[in-house]
Amino acid sequence: MIKFDRFILDNGLKVIVHNDPSTTLVAVNLLYNVGARDENPEMTGFAHLFEHLMFEGSIHIPSFDNPLQLAGGENNAYTTNDITNYYITLPKKNLETAFWLESDRMISLDFSEEKLEIQKNVVIEEYNQRYLNQPYGDAYLFLRPLAYKVHPYQWATIGKDISHIRNARLKDVKDFFMHHYAPNNAILSVAGNITKDEIEKLAIKWFGPIKNRDIAKRNIPREPKQTTPRTLTLERNVPFDAIYKAYHMSSRMEHDYFITDLISDLLSNGKSSRLYQKLVKENQYFSSIDASITGDIDEGLLVISGKIMKGISFEIAEKAIENELGKIISDNIDDYELNKVKNKYESVHQFGQMNAMNKAMELAYNELLGDAEKINREVENYRNVTLNDIRKSALILFNKNNCSTLYYKTKN
Repeated sequence: MIKFDRFILDNGLKVIVHNDPSTTLVAVNLLYNVGARDENPEMTGFAHLFEHLMFEGSIHIPSFDNPLQLAGGENNAYTTNDITNYYITLPKKNLETAFWLESDRMISLDFSEEKLEIQKNVVIEEYNQRYLNQPYGDAYLFLRPLAYKVHPYQWATIGKDISHIRNARLKDVKDFFMHHYAPNNAILSVAGNITKDEIEKLAIKWFGPIKNRDIAKRNIPREPKQTTPRTLTLERNVPFDAIYKAYHMSSRMEHDYFITDLISDLLSNGKSSRLYQKLVKENQYFSSIDASITGDIDEGLLVISGKIMKGISFEIAEKAIENELGKIISDNIDDYELNKVKNKYESVHQFGQMNAMNKAMELAYNELLGDAEKINREVENYRNVTLNDIRKSALILFNKNNCSTLYYKTKN
């Protein structure tokens, strides 16, 4: 059980405080309720661009990293289709440094043409290295728009097209910042050997003077139900053929989310899992195969991806996958197998909660989902999944009409 306190500043900033006397460091996590799904379809990649721009310094603090390093701290950030998350760890005696830095870039980020150009070039280089120059790197750039036709999950956080970043104007970037990176669109979570009173004083001092802003209205269209199979074939200079099968699943807010997550674990969580044992070890159709969920807040995807062995056709490989999915539907699992993946999830979850930063992140994220208290019900949600739940959900999930398949071919 993770205990915490919660309060809200007058400007709308939500603050979560978790006392953890086991650590000498304090974790400070600032979650902004903005991700790639909030972008204009004609100007994508902005949330990820801001992950970089926010480290360019503010008007009063030219360098974000230098004062933090002098205080013995470390920091980083990540962007998803749903959120942008910034986090810092530092010794408790220097905790105020984190509040000073985070609050200053929230209120007075230093915008300039020069800094924008620098970070645009960084993002473009990242796009080239991660998506174009990596074998199979561009797979999801094609799989997403194959699976999504309406919802903004159809583009990755890097953007729909890198030209959107290349052509980004300072005016547009400033406008995106002003309508998303505000106290009334953020959750501050702090974990460490601290008290609510200490954090409340610091929050009021550093974040209290920041005025709330008009947050852009979120009007995200719901993805229509997929009614026919979709396929796409790519040819690339890669060593093995690969296949990607994406199935639409429930949102993060529904009980089916936990069921589907466990289905992905039954299929592919370790070398004792079904796909590895049957398709890699026994039949040797694949050199590697994986099943995972995208973990999105809105309706996401369960994706099965595998590198196919030389001499094995797409038809054979795909049929083998579908046979294994059919076994899940036909109730070819027992309590022992289901409990094994539940125990593995619980072990990973409990181990992660030994880390103050993980707790700070999870508390902020669950608060975004509606209530930070959800963190204490997570294991129970997985424990409550039954064999019948698995079968019923798999029957709907693995319907062929619910699948988008990318055939990733080697060039002859």
